[in-house]
Amino acid sequence: MSKKKLNVALIGYQFMGKAHSNAYRQVGRFFDLPVEVHMKTLCGRTDAAVRAAAERLGWEQAETDWRNVVADPSIDIVDIATPGNSHAEIAIAAAQAGKIVFCEKPIGNTLDEAKTMLDAVKKAGVPNAVFHNYRKSPAMALAKQLIDDGKIGTVYHVRAVYLQDWIVDPQFPLVWRLQRSIAGSGTLGDLGAHIIDAARFLVGEFSDVCGHQTTFIKERPLAAAADGKLGAGAAGTGTGQVDVDDATLFLARFQCGAVGTFESTRFALGRKNYNRIEINGSKGSLVFNQERMNELEYYDNDDPEATHGFRLIQATEGCHPYMGGYWPVAHIIGYEHTFINLVADALTAIAEGRPCSPDFEDGYQNQRVLDAVERSANSKQWVSL
Repeated sequence: MSKKKLNVALIGYQFMGKAHSNAYRQVGRFFDLPVEVHMKTLCGRTDAAVRAAAERLGWEQAETDWRNVVADPSIDIVDIATPGNSHAEIAIAAAQAGKIVFCEKPIGNTLDEAKTMLDAVKKAGVPNAVFHNYRKSPAMALAKQLIDDGKIGTVYHVRAVYLQDWIVDPQFPLVWRLQRSIAGSGTLGDLGAHIIDAARFLVGEFSDVCGHQTTFIKERPLAAAADGKLGAGAAGTGTGQVDVDDATLFLARFQCGAVGTFESTRFALGRKNYNRIEINGSKGSLVFNQERMNELEYYDNDDPEATHGFRLIQATEGCHPYMGGYWPVAHIIGYEHTFINLVADALTAIAEGRPCSPDFEDGYQNQRVLDAVERSANSKQWVSL
């Protein structure tokens, strides 16, 4: 029996576009999906560049106007991998056209945008997903299972950091990620969104936050061109103002009674992609670090006193989440596989008539926390959600 084919259109072909493209190319090779994915259209603003990218990344055709993509009756899924300032307009139009809508995080640049996007997919009744891919690391998914099974008891502490160092140089150019009009925020939306989502995924909803933000370098050389990775590239002539946060720190209280500390920065020299979350409970603790993404640290207080200590779980057994689709035990997977896992989950959920996870509701709830942290930093007071 042939599977239903879903035609995908991807809007954006730089860093995230490459990651999403790889996921669509590979997902059916590792997972027995109930649907077939067809990479139909890649969309970008520059004709020659998007055509070259489409050929390189495996897309059937190229397009330069996202409106034509949304209007194409053959397209089933519209995947948005553009900078944040275009997410809302594209997602709302795609939902109104009856498309399945996938989107990078944060889903909007503001809370109002995120709410409008959520309302649009609900009103249209279309499936939707947001690319919080770190949820889909097998070790992170295993941590979720252990917490839900009560292995660490009542959760007391959430301790999360996301540290990078790629803009420490004052001569690093003013790329789009450092401009509020395009990115919405700096490290808060880019990095903080990931650890907020991880905390919600593992522990539950936030109740109150108290935040602080700072910008260390307030003026930078204008950017000449991007390199397609983290929005870096050569500096041009002149300078411009940095109007987003270089670092954000906040305290949090959760509805379950736990407390949390969160830090995101691009000024932690030596830390390249240090995305770490530690959960402490009444019976044990768990630690996940994306730089060692195949490993989960687990402390069980019921172990004999003589052998107390963190044990290292290699989350590569076939019984661990997602790993049954990949390699023999201890043959590790990488960053790109988190996107494959997310797409596999989303397509399976859509075929079975279930909500995707994470979806735009998750994106909106994450945005509520982002918004509250920023309001707290501005008011220098605790803010309740």
